[in-house]
Amino acid sequence: MSNLTKRYLKFIKKQETIGEKFYDKKKQLKNFYLPLCLKLFKIYKTKNRPILIGLSGSQGSGKSTISQIIKIILNTNFNLNVISFSIDDFYKTLFERKKLSKSIHPLFMTRGVPGTHDSKMLYNTIKILLNKNFHSIKIPKFDKSIDDRSKSKFWQKIKKKPDIIIFEGWCVGAKPQTFKELKKPMNILEKDEDTKLTWRKKVNNELKTNYKKIFNLLDKKIYLKVPNFRFVLKWRLLQEKKLKFKFKKKVMTSNEITRFIMFYERLTKNMIKDLKKNDTVIMIDKNHKIKSIKF
Repeated sequence: MSNLTKRYLKFIKKQETIGEKFYDKKKQLKNFYLPLCLKLFKIYKTKNRPILIGLSGSQGSGKSTISQIIKIILNTNFNLNVISFSIDDFYKTLFERKKLSKSIHPLFMTRGVPGTHDSKMLYNTIKILLNKNFHSIKIPKFDKSIDDRSKSKFWQKIKKKPDIIIFEGWCVGAKPQTFKELKKPMNILEKDEDTKLTWRKKVNNELKTNYKKIFNLLDKKIYLKVPNFRFVLKWRLLQEKKLKFKFKKKVMTSNEITRFIMFYERLTKNMIKDLKKNDTVIMIDKNHKIKSIKF
């Protein structure tokens, strides 16, 4: 068994729980992960600097897991220094979101949509990571169990210049919508709590401005497509169980998650509809297994 296979299987075993098992592990590695990483390596070789990969997909689609597998392969087989971080780690603090909810709209109290991240900090962090003369940087961490940014002593320290940067998040690469599209409520949350479209318009404007500036830095986009939107709720519930098991802290109830997902529904469905604009689409089946990859 190769060193890569050992590292890969060891990582997968750590991810497995009683309620979730990974199928066809070696086949997935050979047929999907290795070809994908070879493509990323070839992109890296064409540049004379670090490259930024955007990895997006709905909640619970497996972004963090796939991100770590890509890191293992690129490090083991291609000897590359790969770092990864999530857009979630750049959420505005609880205090900042409280201010936003009072000054613009109450729905901004809930983290998730464009406008609830510190876009300036995110942009500046990426620019530093992409710089040829990189020295070191600390990347923030967000603690979802307390709904606030972690203390700086828990932040990710990057001391060595990265070769490949994986930037993952549910809305990475999202595009704004037209006013006509915004006008029609997507769910009961938009219908009852955003009657004047204030929240939707602000989110959309963020995508047109601050987030567009960030997403324009991407060298490649990868999207994880789930079977349908129903799986978003199912897998988000699973995520919450994992958080509870890992951190032994209070997490959201199923009713809270159902409401929480309504905040994400509009952009998630629009991104699925917009798949042709992604460089690579990874089709995920109901067992959380890669079904196919469209390069």
